[in-house]
Amino acid sequence: MCRRIAPGLAALTAEEGRHDAPGKARQLEDSSLSHVSGAGQESFNSRSLALQAQKKILSKMATMAVANMLTDDTSSEILDELYKASREFTKSKKEAHKIIKDVIKIALKIGILYRNHQFSPDELDTVERFKKKMNQAAMTAVSFYEVDYTFDRNILSELLLECRDLLHAIVEHHLTPRSHGRIDHVFNHFAHVEFLTELYGDQEEYRVSLRKICNGVNKLLDEGTL
Repeated sequence: MCRRIAPGLAALTAEEGRHDAPGKARQLEDSSLSHVSGAGQESFNSRSLALQAQKKILSKMATMAVANMLTDDTSSEILDELYKASREFTKSKKEAHKIIKDVIKIALKIGILYRNHQFSPDELDTVERFKKKMNQAAMTAVSFYEVDYTFDRNILSELLLECRDLLHAIVEHHLTPRSHGRIDHVFNHFAHVEFLTELYGDQEEYRVSLRKICNGVNKLLDEGTL
């Protein structure tokens, strides 16, 4: 996921932006569609319009049915196992599906912004901080699985919540409150201490999923993707 996450803003501005009125965030996202000239005439910006349309179309495509077309085999298996573990924890296929769907939507939208060079140098610095924090969280998660009696749910939860806050900063000036809500939905679920306790517990269903997740994460770490 790290390779698909694009750069963003400083964490300080992220916290302020998440509490802005919905209209302001929509205005920020829509403001790139046009600009007003000195004479007061509005100029059409086709590139920004196409970018917004692309985001909308791909957002509608972001379902479990197309996940395999949007990710490599290793990432797909990780998503599949996260879905199974989430379904077991929430006791709801619908909720587990929505969590993974939100993961895909976030990755798609930020990937589009990144490929279209929508981020400032400061935002690019923020994405580097995010990638380092995700790398730390990934290595910690694998270590807790591989080394007996080292699991600490509070440490892993805190790392994931720090990733969440950095991601909010990354998209602060680019996505709407609804997208920020998806980020909260995803990270608050995976950082939930009770979910982590179950995931690293003794139940066979979770152990199988955790083994496959950590094997996949290890592979991505070895490849330098995480």
